[in-house]
Amino acid sequence: MHGPKPNGPVQPRDLLKLLFATAIASAQPSRCVPAHLPRAEDLGRGRLIVIGAGKASAAMARAVEDHWTGDPSQLRGLVVTRYGHGVACQHIEIVEAAHPVPDAAGLAAAERMLSMVHGLHADDVVLCLISGGGSSLLPLPLPGLTLAHKQAVNRALLKSGATIREMNCVRRHLSAIKGGRLAAACHPARVVNLLISDVPGDNPMDIASGPTVADPTTCADALAIVRRHGIDLPPEVLSVLQTGRGESVKSEDPRIARVQTHMIATPQMALEAAVAVAQGAGVRAYVLGDAIEGEARDVGKVLGGIALQVADRGQPVDAPCVLLSGGESTVTVTGKGRGGRNVEFLLSLGIALDGHPRVHALAGDTDGVDGQEEIAGAVLGPDSLARAWQRGIRPQDSLADNDGHGFFGALGDAVITGPTLTNVNDFRAIYIDAPGPQ
Repeated sequence: MHGPKPNGPVQPRDLLKLLFATAIASAQPSRCVPAHLPRAEDLGRGRLIVIGAGKASAAMARAVEDHWTGDPSQLRGLVVTRYGHGVACQHIEIVEAAHPVPDAAGLAAAERMLSMVHGLHADDVVLCLISGGGSSLLPLPLPGLTLAHKQAVNRALLKSGATIREMNCVRRHLSAIKGGRLAAACHPARVVNLLISDVPGDNPMDIASGPTVADPTTCADALAIVRRHGIDLPPEVLSVLQTGRGESVKSEDPRIARVQTHMIATPQMALEAAVAVAQGAGVRAYVLGDAIEGEARDVGKVLGGIALQVADRGQPVDAPCVLLSGGESTVTVTGKGRGGRNVEFLLSLGIALDGHPRVHALAGDTDGVDGQEEIAGAVLGPDSLARAWQRGIRPQDSLADNDGHGFFGALGDAVITGPTLTNVNDFRAIYIDAPGPQ
């Protein structure tokens, strides 16, 4: 298999960090929001109400203010983002709240957002800015449930090993604002959704649990997920699912007939941007998939096997090359460690590679937060396991304890970006160097 040749010696760590930065940059709201804004001339006498939730929502709101050409007096709104992810805006209020376990600030913001969209007119336009993290940032429960219930549910879901689709299905059926309910509240105004996807498959209902899109899933589906993963929920929460009281808004509901949805940034787009940069550096790049799921340690073992086949046998592609993938794996936390999908994947990958001299890797969450840690991910080199052993750290023990963050932190190999103000999910890159002279 032929392809571009490296223009000079490749520094694997530098290349991997460049590719990660490229993926993040490709999904910046300043780049992807402007082309999708409603035209000011189409607004007429109506107002533009901006709402939204997610780790990128504040940056998205700023992009709206910077690029919308209409009368500023027609523009108002409220978006909620994660603590530390706020961006200054003039006309759109930015609220910060807790993620991944919600707090009272998110609850209050959700209540205000619902109130803001009640009583709109048919000539008004609601611009909804949604990105990953919105589920936890809009924790408004159905009547009869409390914030404490929502917090307990989120904690249980995060530890359960459920996929993001499964978690969001449960969340939609316990919410007074998700599962299409926010869109229904906007009726009869027109709703324009701008979505930055952080979920495998890019299904709008799974991004922030779909507050402004129809939801075909049911309470019975949510209950099946709870039972399948053995998730312990408070009786009041179970009752909502068992009685069907939490049923979400379906596509035939006339209140959501005027909803338009645009996917403005996705994991696949980010991976393709990284491919272009790698090839520009003279390195062949291959996308293995943008929606890879499963237990992070299992994903690491499988991709490790693929990397070894490339390195040792030149199959299915020749080295040097970089293997790219995205998606969202899961961590079922059974140990005392801090979890983190990307570091757990990377540690498992390292164990599978067993110090192979020509394989390097990076894995990180494009939002800058791997699990509950303010750490994006880490880098792995051929010497990582050896350096760990020298420090008295047993890689298998760290993996068993879900302590990937502790492992890579001790080696000085954590990747810390700070808030990136976007989120297109996990980014994994495995660089395989060419064999030396025989």
